[in-house]
Amino acid sequence: MVKVKDIVSRFEEFAPKWMAEDGDPVGLQLGDLNQEVHKMMVTLDVRPETVQEAIDQHVDFIFAHHPAMFRPVQPFDLSIPQNQMYAELIKHNITVYGAHTNLDNANGGMNDWLAGLFDLQDTIPMMPTREEKMYKLAVFTQSNTADSMRHALNAAGAGNLANYRDCSYSLTGTSRFIPRDDEHSYSGDDKDEMVEVVQEKIEVFFPARIKAQVLKAMKDNHPQEDFMYDLNEVNGLGQEYGMGRVGNLPEPMTVKEFALKCEEVFDIPGVRVISKDIDQKVQRIALLGGSGARFYPQALSKNADLYLTGDVSYHVGHDILASGMSAVDAGHYIESECKPHLTKLFQKWSQENDWQIDIYQSKLNTNPYQFM
Repeated sequence: MVKVKDIVSRFEEFAPKWMAEDGDPVGLQLGDLNQEVHKMMVTLDVRPETVQEAIDQHVDFIFAHHPAMFRPVQPFDLSIPQNQMYAELIKHNITVYGAHTNLDNANGGMNDWLAGLFDLQDTIPMMPTREEKMYKLAVFTQSNTADSMRHALNAAGAGNLANYRDCSYSLTGTSRFIPRDDEHSYSGDDKDEMVEVVQEKIEVFFPARIKAQVLKAMKDNHPQEDFMYDLNEVNGLGQEYGMGRVGNLPEPMTVKEFALKCEEVFDIPGVRVISKDIDQKVQRIALLGGSGARFYPQALSKNADLYLTGDVSYHVGHDILASGMSAVDAGHYIESECKPHLTKLFQKWSQENDWQIDIYQSKLNTNPYQFM
């Protein structure tokens, strides 16, 4: 039977927690990673109504985009509906996991899904890109144990580069040393005599997040207690990632036409438009799901004609208007686009890994706003 940690582990290969913005409470929200999963639910929000939906559907694992807890609960007053919701989760043995800005930043994740709704071409991250920290390990070992060392390092996760796995480089050479005493002599050689040994240097690259397990694999599989290795940080090999997307529409359209397109693709009755001229043609679009209003300068820096996001405040709206760029505030709930995409991903992984679980997509609309 599959456990929560198995599902989470596969997801975090796609959108690792280290991609999340500083202070974002991604990961396990409540429950037990070792809990067995029979039915999981994918949702945007974890609210009392979605928890009741999970209970009614006999769900034991909720996977949400928005964390259930952005800050610690204190005091745990059960007269507060959100706190009562946590109690219901515990009572019904439901584990909750949240993937927030790591999913936003992931390549092929939230903001790429939004960009796909408009067929944006040649997309790039809107925010400055960052690169995953990578290391190069070079370890010296006996030639007759080199293969086992390579296999151990690869099994620990080292050597995965781009579309290749189990990558390594070897160089054979001669090591020379003089033992100081019989106790530390090599293969029975006398102390104070030069010893020459054919050794192989094995080099592998790996991300910083698995440093501990790679070094443990190296030490556990080396035939000597004392041995040499080099470990250096390297640039240019890590996965690049960044928040938001900027790309070009297949054909120009007016601000008004784009706003109407937003209403259509997001199935919402209206949007807020910030523009000096709604009949102006736009083609280069910047977008950031969620509350992205304060990042409009980054959209400007990428020469965007229009910025699509949510939760634009009054004064920021004035600043955007003064900048000459147009903007569409389609609301925070446009991120509900994650539900069908996450469902497809988990169905794919379930089939590949023979998880044999039911995957349910929440049917509730958790948008708190109504248009009258």
